[in-house]
Amino acid sequence: MFKKIFQVNFIFFFIASMSVAEIITDIKIFGNKRLSKESIIVFGDIKFGINYQDEDLNNILKKIYDTNFFQEINLDINNSILEIKVVENPIIEDVEINGITSKKLTELLMEKIKLKNRNSYIESSFLADVNLVKNIIRNAGYYFADIKTSSTLNESQNSVRLIYDIDLGSKAKIKDIQFIGDKKIKDRKLKNIITTEESKFWKFISQSVYLNYERIELDKRLLTNFYKNKGYYNAVITNSFVEFNNDNSFKLIFNINAGNKFKFNNVNLILSDDYDEKYFTEISETLVKLKDRDYSLNKIEKVLREVDKIALTRQYQFINAILDEKIIGDNKLDIAISLKDNEKYYVEKINIFGNNYTLEEVIRNSLIVDEGDPYNEILFNKSINRIKSKNIFSIVESEIISGSKEGLKVVNLTVEEKATGEISLGAGIGSSGGTIGGGIKENNFLGKGIKLDTNLQVTKNSVRGIFVYEKPNFNYSENSLFTSVRSTSEDNLIDFGYETSNLGISLGTSFEQYENLYFKPELSLSHEELKTNSTASSSLKKQKGNYLDVYFNYSFNYDLRDKSYKTEEGFQNEFYQELPVVSESYEIVNSFTSSRYQKISSMVTKISFYGSAVNTLNNEDVRISKRLFIPGNKLRGFEAGKIGPIENGVFVGGNYISAVNISATLPQVLPSIQNIDFAVFFDTANVWGVDYDSKINDSSKIRSSAGIAMDVATPVGPLTFSLSQAISKKSSDVTETFRFNLGTTF
Repeated sequence: MFKKIFQVNFIFFFIASMSVAEIITDIKIFGNKRLSKESIIVFGDIKFGINYQDEDLNNILKKIYDTNFFQEINLDINNSILEIKVVENPIIEDVEINGITSKKLTELLMEKIKLKNRNSYIESSFLADVNLVKNIIRNAGYYFADIKTSSTLNESQNSVRLIYDIDLGSKAKIKDIQFIGDKKIKDRKLKNIITTEESKFWKFISQSVYLNYERIELDKRLLTNFYKNKGYYNAVITNSFVEFNNDNSFKLIFNINAGNKFKFNNVNLILSDDYDEKYFTEISETLVKLKDRDYSLNKIEKVLREVDKIALTRQYQFINAILDEKIIGDNKLDIAISLKDNEKYYVEKINIFGNNYTLEEVIRNSLIVDEGDPYNEILFNKSINRIKSKNIFSIVESEIISGSKEGLKVVNLTVEEKATGEISLGAGIGSSGGTIGGGIKENNFLGKGIKLDTNLQVTKNSVRGIFVYEKPNFNYSENSLFTSVRSTSEDNLIDFGYETSNLGISLGTSFEQYENLYFKPELSLSHEELKTNSTASSSLKKQKGNYLDVYFNYSFNYDLRDKSYKTEEGFQNEFYQELPVVSESYEIVNSFTSSRYQKISSMVTKISFYGSAVNTLNNEDVRISKRLFIPGNKLRGFEAGKIGPIENGVFVGGNYISAVNISATLPQVLPSIQNIDFAVFFDTANVWGVDYDSKINDSSKIRSSAGIAMDVATPVGPLTFSLSQAISKKSSDVTETFRFNLGTTF
């Protein structure tokens, strides 16, 4: 019985198979108007003389549907003839976007939508485009935009016109940003971490003041990383939400749970058999020293940078680091860093998106891993950090997708540009009047990554100005090229009988000579005129005239700080020298600066030393404009240039100067006041040595001051000011008790 059932089923299956298995001898197509029979055959990859099964017909159907030219397709085989009946999708005759005056926004929408002129109209794609248009417009700040769509079908031509009628309305700006919960950090610092900004009248260029949910998600990641770098390993941004205000603006609120502060417990390096342990000995020793120190992602990244160097020098092209973290107790972490070979593949292509203003080469020049290179995850992450360090993008994100064949990958980099201009205003008030100054900076001029810096300082008797142009990675050399123009004018004819004017230009470069050691040579040309009258001192009268000087200046900067902005740990040493090439007096200047940073609990301390000396090579007196004065930031509480040796009431500076500065942040002072940070400082300095007259040497008196500095977040930008009191001084010194600086971006 079972045998008979099996035979019947087999015969039925054989007959059924024969019914759909036919060799195609001809093809007939019905319903095609725009597309030829030959095109459809090519689309379906249909061949004559092939024994087509059901699966083959399904593949043909899928291939023809994938062209998006048809809304309906039917296949049938009659007497070895493949009959294909189609209904074509309408062709898009035109796409109109009405109601937007901004040409740039209109072009962006036209670029991003999928259905364009001469494309086939597909209902689902049109609905997706409508949602895309809504999101783009909202990200541009038009959160209240009203979008209406319509379509007009021309049946005779089987074409359609698509129309977007858009009423943008007013832009939805973020008026206020708040942080709530167990945040432990003041609002002022947190606002500097996120990319979203509060709307101010001068931020008319910035896109960061508009409500953008993608940006908010980025801000949550930035806040999380910031807290982890501060030791709050379990920090969570539990949620973020917006509140609508009656004036069509929004309040953005981040809810933060910082949790406990963590310390490193055991930190170990685990190597696969592919790597030689002797190359990683120093890294292992560094990890041992981390035990019981505050947890920080930056410290781990510093270790990974050391791995970078080994990967480059030892040709470990596919090295990858994997972190395994385990919580011990309430506030300690065991961390294992495993190094092993990554999946071996090469970079086929790198696509860059979002750089509407910045030239693509500015981004590509920062890449260590380039097209055609082996993909090294550590070096690729370093490339991303180099792009971020340019400080011209608020967002830098990457995505890695499969390439055209096995072993190849495509890298998609997405950036978002931010405001790169800065405006600053500073002033000081003291016993002899006041000083005022300001500057404008631009970090991405013409979208080429070029840096511009203009600064002007004005006092009662002097005007000082400088303009600096810097081109990073000049001619793809990894060297920065800079040039500057400076002008100084000082009028003391009425009070002291002399007047000076100086105009100079310079050209130089800077680069990393060795690891963390930066070399900066510069050639400087200047012309100076010194005028005197009958009331001038005899020494000044001897220096009357015009001077043309050519100097070769250079500096070595050894930088081991954990970060260049808001440094918390490490040190920096710099030596600077000016050497005369063409000069009448041949002055030579030597300067040395050393700064040390140390974090103690949540307080950051800094101690620095500065010293400088100027002398001539031909035993001539040092010219008045070449003499040394204590910089204003090295001795607060005194007006810059108004201490030291005096001749006939004129501060003539010295041949030697030195200063020691000690400061500490005070994060625990008034922690409930969210927009103010405090610091204390102690400055001491001296100016001495008068080569043309030893009688007025002022080497016996050391000046010192102490005070408090405050950083305040104001509605018009960050305000920094200091209140200081002179502790030791001479009666002739000019003091300055109050100094402020106001800055913002645009």
